[in-house]
Order: sequence, then structure tokens, then C-alpha cells
Amino acid sequence: MAQGGSLALRKVMDMLLSAESLPIAIGAIAAEAGVELLPINASEIRAQNIASELCDRNSGARYPCLYVYCERVSNTLREKFRKFSGAARMVIEIRGSQERLDGLEERLRLYADAVAKTLENNRGDWGDGVYYAGGYEVAFGAVRQGGKNYLQTAKAAFEVEISY
Repeated sequence: MAQGGSLALRKVMDMLLSAESLPIAIGAIAAEAGVELLPINASEIRAQNIASELCDRNSGARYPCLYVYCERVSNTLREKFRKFSGAARMVIEIRGSQERLDGLEERLRLYADAVAKTLENNRGDWGDGVYYAGGYEVAFGAVRQGGKNYLQTAKAAFEVEISY
């Protein structure tokens, strides 16, 4: 059995890469807001915790993109006689970039809303002992230089319960 953080990361990636989750949420949020949002392709969803400066220099990142990683794992042994019984704090980092400042923050907020909607729609048992209760928090970073000219990030952090 995979370790807690790796197992949770795999489950989050499966959820985001599912054709029924994030693409549908992006389409619904865009239609509701009356704006056009670029879809986030599977190649733009990565299981990495890497600084945006390194991505721009080394891999020529495409925007918008998502970076998914496990920030913290805690084995609290809530369930006795289990190998692992605790939680993993997961982060989905949304990065948006464009040449002009106009609309960058608004678009990033809409992508963050789509990620939040995806999480809300996937509450419950994810299988293999991973359970998501539904809570999350989203933090927005300041606009800075990077990417196509200007870059802004938002981080959606949430906990999944793990037991195996």
C-alpha cells in the first residue's frame, strides 16, 4: 500500500484529471460569469511543488496551470491497529499569467472557483481508505512578474482523511 501522502496525491490527481470534474466546473463557472476561460488540459495539471520561476525557466510552463502537492501528512493513529490513520493536507496551486494586468485577478478567481466547485462535487469516499469531508480554504497571492509577463497564484488547501 502506498504511503499516506502519495496515496492522497494520486487520488487528487485522479479527481482533477477526470473528464467529469474540472473541465465541467470550468465551463459552468465561465458560462455563469459570462467570460471565456481557457480549458486546463491534462498536461497542465502536474503533481509537483515547484516555484513558478523554475517552471518558466526550465519547462516553458503554459498558463493557466495547476500544481498539486501534499503539504503535510500526520499519522495520528486515531484508529487503533491500523498502519496509518490520520490526515494529509493537500494543496492545489492555480497559476494564471497574461501579458496585461487587466482581468488577470478576475480570471484567476474564476479558476479558483472552478477548483472549489470540483472539490465540493467530490465530497465523500475516494476509495483505498481516502475520505474527503468537504472543507477547504483558498488564498490568493499578489501579482508579480513572471510567466507571460504578469503572474498570479491562488492556493486551495484542504485535508483528506486516510486510513489503511
